Amino acid sequence: MTSPKLFEAILNDTDYQSALPDIIAKAKENPMVQRVMKEAILSDAAGALGKMHNVVVEAAKPALIGREMMWVMPTTETVVRFPKAKLGKAYRTAELAQTWITGEKYETADVKANIEIKAGAEYSKTFLEDATWPVLERQTVEVGRTIAELETERVYTLHTSIAASDLAGGAEISGAGTLNWAGVVSFWNAIKKENFSAKVLVIHPEQAADLWQDDKFIHSFYFGERADLARGILGETYLGMKVIVSTKATDGTVLAIDTDVAAVMLLRRDILTEPFENPREDRYGIVASERIGLGVLRSKAVARGTGW
Repeated sequence: MTSPKLFEAILNDTDYQSALPDIIAKAKENPMVQRVMKEAILSDAAGALGKMHNVVVEAAKPALIGREMMWVMPTTETVVRFPKAKLGKAYRTAELAQTWITGEKYETADVKANIEIKAGAEYSKTFLEDATWPVLERQTVEVGRTIAELETERVYTLHTSIAASDLAGGAEISGAGTLNWAGVVSFWNAIKKENFSAKVLVIHPEQAADLWQDDKFIHSFYFGERADLARGILGETYLGMKVIVSTKATDGTVLAIDTDVAAVMLLRRDILTEPFENPREDRYGIVASERIGLGVLRSKAVARGTGW
């Protein structure tokens, strides 16, 4: 997974150099930053802002499930064009019984980095005068978690919005009410028949509970280095699919995805934390934001089913 940068890394990242002086200058005058600097015993506003940014990032990481579901591509461009190759085909001529092979044909998909996801914490100056760091830290954690959940929702919706006829197999896979090992294999097989390989299976906790009652699933499964139970990533079955369990998935809906080719997330600006203030409304705080782009590249590398 492409993880957001901690503040120390941002300070050394050339992509942020032009924006940092203005951000740090605003931080020096921000009541929330000043309060954190005092409460956390930090020497300057940059350190206080950095501490809050790192809290945002660490809180976001566990919920960035969407980045496990697709190819994440950092970019400095606002639009990226992706060529989609069609395989060459061989034809046999009737006259000489010779074989001719046509070259690859290309279609393109343009993906725009036009989605800004933002969340913030804001307070009155009176509140900040009395607030302690533990209180402010708790709210800063919520900013990071909210950003991550909003991102995951957008990624999940991208995959569930693909027309059924464009999915692997040309239709959704209908369930019989309970997801079992045979159902998992049917999703894997649908993508394999399109000459892709499913890398992740995305399910709701209700479907995960069903699978844990199926001996065939349990016997096919092992916990390896890629398991991260706290984030809902169970590891990998011997079919080659990591199992991702998330409440952001729809109960009864199952997704299997070849994350190498199905879709892409452009990462134009990863999570960045900045001071916020509106003196007229007596509101001060921080806001974290990111700028991304989402696009489907090969819909046949996605299998989707409902009724499970």
